[in-house]
Amino acid sequence: MTSLESLVGLLLAAVVLAALARRAGAPYPAFLALGGAGLAFVPGVPIFRIEPDLALALFVAPVLLDAAYDASPRDLKRNWAALTGLVIVAVIVTTVVVAYVARLLVPSMPWAIALALGAVVAPPDAAAAIAVLRQVRPPHRILTILEGESLLNDATALMIYRLAVGAAVTQSFSIGDVAPAFAFAVIGSIVIGPALAWLFLRLTRNVEDVPSAIVLQFVGTFGIWMLAEHLRLSAVLTVVCFAIAIARRAPESTPARIRIPSYAVWDTVVFVMNVLAFVLIGLQIRPILASLEPGLRSRYFTVAAVVLGTVIIVRIAWVFGYVGVARAINRVRGYGPRRPMLPPTYKGAAVVGWCGMRGIVTLAAALALPAGLDAGAVHFRDLIVLTAFLVVLGTLVVQGLTLKAVLRAVNIRDDDPVGRETGLARERALRAALASVEGDSSPAAEAVRQEYTRHLKSAREGRVDRALAESADAQVRRRALAAARDVVLKLREEDEIGDDAFHRIEEELDRLELGLEET
Repeated sequence: MTSLESLVGLLLAAVVLAALARRAGAPYPAFLALGGAGLAFVPGVPIFRIEPDLALALFVAPVLLDAAYDASPRDLKRNWAALTGLVIVAVIVTTVVVAYVARLLVPSMPWAIALALGAVVAPPDAAAAIAVLRQVRPPHRILTILEGESLLNDATALMIYRLAVGAAVTQSFSIGDVAPAFAFAVIGSIVIGPALAWLFLRLTRNVEDVPSAIVLQFVGTFGIWMLAEHLRLSAVLTVVCFAIAIARRAPESTPARIRIPSYAVWDTVVFVMNVLAFVLIGLQIRPILASLEPGLRSRYFTVAAVVLGTVIIVRIAWVFGYVGVARAINRVRGYGPRRPMLPPTYKGAAVVGWCGMRGIVTLAAALALPAGLDAGAVHFRDLIVLTAFLVVLGTLVVQGLTLKAVLRAVNIRDDDPVGRETGLARERALRAALASVEGDSSPAAEAVRQEYTRHLKSAREGRVDRALAESADAQVRRRALAAARDVVLKLREEDEIGDDAFHRIEEELDRLELGLEET
């Protein structure tokens, strides 16, 4: 079987696995993990290899930008305390505890390599959790915390990872040398990310060809990652800041005929990157297992199993501990957020604590490990790769496949703030569209008034009417649509709606805009 035939077959198998996951109501990464594990035992499947330096950029950059683009800065700021605890403290605690446990199990493991292992398995990936959570509509605050965590914890984990791997390779480490570089990486990334977003939009604002625009989006994403690496910045933090800045500015200048196919392409690429990551690391497992003696193989599996249990327990303990402290503070100071938001509860802690599935960042970091991390009879790179894959597999299967049952057991709900904000934005947008044709007595204006009045009535009844009045003049309808977009953009700028509600309305307005271009 040729490499091309194998790759086509793997992609087809991934589509089938994703369909089975949807039918079962389970996260598709869990099924991909099982499929990747199965490949380790299939004879004749060719071994695909990837350069370590390429792994992080190829797998993490597009996935990270796609997630950051949809993030809501307003909602992230409202939950800053919980996010800081998960993004920084929990990642550091998990890294240190895993490193300590690994050294207990393998005393010959240097601290630098143990910390690299801890950093590899520390960051949860909320993609699998969100796939399940959206089916049962938990409180929006939980979704926000999980999405923000998966977006930002990678920066913390990968910074520790870089330092630990560098120390392992050079066998030297000095906090005095590292601290200034660390500060420069963080501050520089926060500054240069938005600046590059502004420059990218300026350079691409006149690109009207859809394929060219989409290709430039990917070129920009990988280019920014490589530039950040070259400047010794945090590539993760730079891409996140770039994507958030782009998401705030691009809707004003990007037409619907570019935005809609762009979203479809990015969704496809993220899916393919997940497939390739699980497949590639699954294929790495086979030669690792084949090269190990039975006794050493048993030892490696023991390390992986203990590390798996450690990351699950540490996360649950941290989340419940944080909620306990937050509830105690709220009892003393009172709980009065500026906007309606459910307070921390132990039911919510159970959900967030169980959403610790590891994913593509853990796999990519393991693949990016350099060769030569060996000491005596222990091949530390092989041990970390095997442990990383089994931690991903274990968390996705154990937690991913039981998450829906946990959600049903705790049974927590909110009053659907995103739906409420979407309704507000929709009504304001439609009223702005009606106001834009006020005083215009032309037949086209009258048709637009009838059309948007019908939309407004549908919005109040909780329905979305996307029909267009074909008799209305396109210029008048474009004026009304532009007025509607301006109002929605202003609502987001003033924090009256979050990005989740904004993107829902943006999608509706994009469909109306495409309808205009087809008439």
